[in-house]
Amino acid sequence: MGKAAGGADTRLNVTTWAEDALASLSGLPAVRRVGLALTEGGGRRLRFSASDRTPAEGGVEWCHVDAYDDVPLNTAVRTGRPVLGALSQLHDRYPQFVERQHATPTVALAAVPIISTGVALGGFVLFFDQPQTFDFNQRRGLYRLGEDMGEALRRAQRGEVRSSASLSTEPVPAGALVAHHDVVSDPSAVREARRFLRETLHGWDIDEDTTDSAVLCLSELVTNALIHTNAGCAVRVLLDQGVLTTTVRDNGASDVAPTEPLEDPLRVHGRGLHVVDALARRWGSDLDVVGTTVWFVLEP
Repeated sequence: MGKAAGGADTRLNVTTWAEDALASLSGLPAVRRVGLALTEGGGRRLRFSASDRTPAEGGVEWCHVDAYDDVPLNTAVRTGRPVLGALSQLHDRYPQFVERQHATPTVALAAVPIISTGVALGGFVLFFDQPQTFDFNQRRGLYRLGEDMGEALRRAQRGEVRSSASLSTEPVPAGALVAHHDVVSDPSAVREARRFLRETLHGWDIDEDTTDSAVLCLSELVTNALIHTNAGCAVRVLLDQGVLTTTVRDNGASDVAPTEPLEDPLRVHGRGLHVVDALARRWGSDLDVVGTTVWFVLEP
């Protein structure tokens, strides 16, 4: 099951990976429905699909959901920890969600993060129509499955091609505030990036503690991007319903052909991502054949 859901073909793209994952997870004993969520640049949105949303002609039908909706799958993605139990055990924590399941055959549920190098890239949720023990072996198996799927997802992401190298083309939620900054390939440009972010957040009335944390995290990520590539990077900061998401997208190394595998940004040298991990509420990264996008979330 792990191999089928994880996939062994490094040429897979994310859509094909998701098709395989939904099909394989649906084949697990007593599983009547499967949900799949992927982080999308952090912030408030998750990309979501489910086994009962798959078009008859194949492919995966995605929609966007609020990452802060109070449901088990979103909790697993945000925290990086599984949520498992019978519906009766989950009722106190998720009363509205559980009430919606009473009209279905579901009696138990497992929401599991999809993990790569310690960071949640998304999660899957299994709806069971028979009681589950969720003993040590089952819990360990589900968590390891999430890790296997995370490694396969990383490989699939490396086969993706960006629709645009610019962060300015990314969609902006209604009512959100957004600002962009381009960083040239020069170590002295880190100072300008810090100034840009501090001035932007002051203009948005973000408190000093949050601003200081955001500036420090940005400084580390921009420095890392400039050190490990021979190109500049782009910065995007978004304030959406009280959630502050800062994104750094590099342009890849100019001496690496796009078809060659890229080093995982979560295995960077130095302290950069350790600082981000310590200060940010959540963080993650997206890869493609061009380069790396790293984002972090703070909640002022």
